[in-house]
Amino acid sequence: MDKSINITLKVWRQAGPKAKGGFETYKLKDISVDSSFLEMLDVLNEQLISERKEPVVFDHDCREGICGMCSLYINGHPHGPDSAVTTCQLHMRKFKDGDTITVEPWRSNAFPVIKDLMVDRRAYDKIIQAGGFISVNTGGVPDANSIPISKANADEAMDAASCIGCGACVAACKNGSAMLFVAAKVSQLALLPQGRVEASKRAKAMVAKMDELGFGNCTNTGACAAECPKSVSLTNIARLNREFICAKFKD
Repeated sequence: MDKSINITLKVWRQAGPKAKGGFETYKLKDISVDSSFLEMLDVLNEQLISERKEPVVFDHDCREGICGMCSLYINGHPHGPDSAVTTCQLHMRKFKDGDTITVEPWRSNAFPVIKDLMVDRRAYDKIIQAGGFISVNTGGVPDANSIPISKANADEAMDAASCIGCGACVAACKNGSAMLFVAAKVSQLALLPQGRVEASKRAKAMVAKMDELGFGNCTNTGACAAECPKSVSLTNIARLNREFICAKFKD
């Protein structure tokens, strides 16, 4: 039998990037514990619309833990209290009847609020544009697979490539650092022969763009990896530092 709970939501509402924001409180009844967090927010918005009130703006797309759009700070954790899941994969069974749930947008100067719970994460796109590409023409899949790559390197590259660019690492970091994101994007190419052509300038270009966009410095507290929904490892940051230092020595 489907179990339901009653909850109180404290949701950050902000009309725009320069507007002053604040929390508003809403009460929801009979929320199915099998519903996802975003489905619960859908119920909230249906309730607000029926009351002729403005619905809460939040980002979402695939709702399958792939796109990284569902960037919500829930009860003090990016993507909520569950581990290795995105907000859309978080289910209401993680909460108890009568709980008060606080929902906020990512808090980072590099991710300004657009409205309510939606933030502008285009800074990540600019970092990728700065160096997250290869110029090697690998042709079709059989041609690409003909390039010899050890299984260990291929596995590490795939683990780094699992980063979905959601921004949880920035939201978790006390300094608002994007080092784990940049490290993952550098690592997935640094580990492969196809990525070595631009290797000397990739790390420099992406780190420089990260600094330019206002992200903070990394102090190795590990909060980023602890909150990452794809469990991207801190070892990627060590690899990024190594790539960056090697590139500087070449200069």
